[in-house]
Formats: sequence, structure tokens, C-alpha cells
Amino acid sequence: MAGLLLRRAGGIAVTLLVTSFLVFGSVHLAPGDPASFLLGGRSASPAAVAAIKEQYHLNDPFLVQYAKWIGGVVTGDFGKSAQFRQDVAGLVMARLPTTLWLIGYAALLIVIGGLAFGAVAALRRGVVDRLVLVGTGIATATPSFVAAIGLISLFSVQLGWFPAFGNGSGLGDRVHHLTLPAAALALTFVGLLARVTRTAMLEELGREHVEVARSRGVPGSDVVRRHVLRNALGPISTVTGTVVAGLLVATSIVETAFGLSGVGQLLVSSVTVKDFPVVQAVSLLVVLAFVTANLVVDLLHPLIDPRLTRPKGGTA
Repeated sequence: MAGLLLRRAGGIAVTLLVTSFLVFGSVHLAPGDPASFLLGGRSASPAAVAAIKEQYHLNDPFLVQYAKWIGGVVTGDFGKSAQFRQDVAGLVMARLPTTLWLIGYAALLIVIGGLAFGAVAALRRGVVDRLVLVGTGIATATPSFVAAIGLISLFSVQLGWFPAFGNGSGLGDRVHHLTLPAAALALTFVGLLARVTRTAMLEELGREHVEVARSRGVPGSDVVRRHVLRNALGPISTVTGTVVAGLLVATSIVETAFGLSGVGQLLVSSVTVKDFPVVQAVSLLVVLAFVTANLVVDLLHPLIDPRLTRPKGGTA
């Protein structure tokens, strides 16, 4: 376990370093003068332009600029936002709770819905299975912004059950405000996880040890719980970890559609006005979420899938 942690920690460090280099380099690859981007397109005197270049070390060679920037990142200094005129770290941290609430709510819907629909499809072959496949196919193909528009139109405008905009305050009000955004964010991934769950369970249902358990008179619920679902959790957990990490990227569209002041909406507005310090910080945060989620899945996988900890030659 210690060796795995060291290897993965090294891999995470390398991934973040390479990503930071690519993200930082994107500013220099973009057409135009970086100083003009940082000024937000406003006309400025030569003295103001020179001050901006001095503040962001734009007169230094590229590698020197990168070294200074990554040195600040290591200490938590991501620079200042050209759009909001405040520290990027504080700006992101102020909006992070809303995004984490949204991701947590959506992840809960994804796990419950994906496992439930996938299990029903695997255990109820025929009409039910086909209906679930059609429904999950539609869900997987529905973009988040389309789902957001549909949910707002039906449940907010027509029925008035949920608010269309805002974060809410307090636990109950926040959950009420985030229900539609979480549903819009989760819809595509529920369909994906349901299909993965169905495939994994069908594979386990066809294995020899499941047939043996049934022939011995083991109740169907015990067969599913002990021999099918438990062994199927390996691929399911892998996909779930990747999906949850990917939610941070998908929040951009949903937060913008529902007017949520989260990290995703911050990324969209920063890209629009070319606020590169914020874009760089959020991009690193997304990559960190991906690699951390993969690390957690790798560590939990042996605990979730009993076959990985069983000695060779053991029975399922």
C-alpha cells in the first residue's frame, strides 16, 4: 500500500507539473498581447502597460515566467484576477462551496439512479430491460444545457416547484435551490452508470459460481447481493470515480444556466474576458480533482472487489 501511494503521489506530481506547463503556455500561444488580455481590452497608457508587464513578469523569458508562476502556485499564490481585481485563490475558494454542494448532490443522484436502473435492467430482462436501455440512451445523449432548459421550463416556470436561479441559504433552502441544477448535471451520467452497472451485473450473472449458488438453493436476493453486485462493484466504482471527478468540468454549463456563483460559472466568465490567472487556477483544480479521484478509486478498489485480495487459486 505504501509503495502504491508513493507511485501514485509521484504520478500526480508529474501530471500536475505537465498540466501547469501546458496551461501556462496557453497564454503565450493565444493570439495577441498578454498585457492587453490582462487589461481586459481597455485602452491604457504606455506606463500602465509597462506596469502590467512588470507585475506579471511579461518581460522575462517564458521559462523564467513559468518558474515564477509555479513557485507562487506551490505557496498558494495564483496571482490576481484581471476581471475582479482580487487574489485568484480567495476568489476560487469563495465560490468552491457552491460547486462542491452541487457536485455532491449530483453524485448522490448519479449513484442512486445509476445503480438502481442498471440493476433493474440486469435482473428484469425483456420489456423492462429494453425500456431502461432506451431511457438511459436518451439520458446519455442529452446535453446538460438542454436538460437545464427543460427542467427550468417544466418544474420552475410551469409548475413552480423549484426556483430557477440562485444558490439558496441554509441546508433546506440550498437543497431546494440545487435540486434542478443537480438533476441537470446528473442526467447524462446516470445513463452512463446505469449501462455500466447493467453490463457488469450481466457478466457476473453468467458466471459459474452464481449458477452453483442458485443450484444450492441460495435465495435470489442473497445471490445478487453476495455474488453478483459485490463482484460487479469493481468496474462500477472505477466509472463512478471518473464521473464524479468529471462533474467539476460539467458544472460550467449548469452553473451558468442556473445563475449559480460557483467555480464553473467563474471559469466561463473568465474565459470570456480572457482572465487567464483564473483560467489557469481552475484548470489545475480540475486536473487535481481527476487525479485525486483516480487515486481514491485505486486505493478502495481492493476493498470493494474481493477478487483482488483473494489468494490465487481461491474460489469466487
